[in-house]
Amino acid sequence: MLFSRIIWSSLAVALVVGSVQTGMQLLQAVPLVVAAELLEVDKTNPQASVLVAPVPDGAADSHEHSHEHGSVNEWKPNSNVERIAWTWVANSLHALSMALVVFAVMGFWRYQRGSALNALPLAGLVAAAGWLSFYLWPTLGLPLQLPGMETAALQARQVWSILAVASAAAACALLGFGTFKWRWPIAAIFLALPFFVGAPQLGNDALAGSSDAQAALGQLAAQFFWATAWVSLSFWLTIGVACGCVFKRWLQPGLVATV
Repeated sequence: MLFSRIIWSSLAVALVVGSVQTGMQLLQAVPLVVAAELLEVDKTNPQASVLVAPVPDGAADSHEHSHEHGSVNEWKPNSNVERIAWTWVANSLHALSMALVVFAVMGFWRYQRGSALNALPLAGLVAAAGWLSFYLWPTLGLPLQLPGMETAALQARQVWSILAVASAAAACALLGFGTFKWRWPIAAIFLALPFFVGAPQLGNDALAGSSDAQAALGQLAAQFFWATAWVSLSFWLTIGVACGCVFKRWLQPGLVATV
């Protein structure tokens, strides 16, 4: 009974958070990604207007016909609507997985500490730990990249990102559930570990091509940094509020009865 409640509660949260996330991406990040893709194609004569102007309907579709990533048989969305729909599906699935994690941590806290915190503040703390672990700590070493920007080897970036996420999550878990007095310095060691190892070095040139293209892409990258920061904050803020309300209404009574 409790397990089914957790699944249905996570699905409800995922639908809300996935919709909010998709809207934020369309407003903040997608125009910059499309502009960077167009700039990647036209390296010699980048259009400055794409840096500030919103992307018109169908711009992504026209780009799909002019620029190929991979083989000609690779599947691609046929329209802008289809692209948005699949983005919403991906965001909802991501929100579902994170909601399950948040509910699991909240349930374990309730089992260990009882009612030391109300549901909404507890969900806010768990969401803050998720934002720190899954976004902030990896991004400090490896900023998110736009199309056309040179990066370090994929495997090296993946390994370091996993280390950063695991270290931050371990530090948050130690501070949240530990009771011994040395937990703070040990958590600080966990947080410093990925930076002591060192993130893979990125390429010196943002984009192979003219200096104008590099300068234009640099402006886009600065905008993209703040856009992804707001998208990530909105995701974890929404998931914290939604999980807190749902946990208090549907899951907490069943958890208390089970315990």
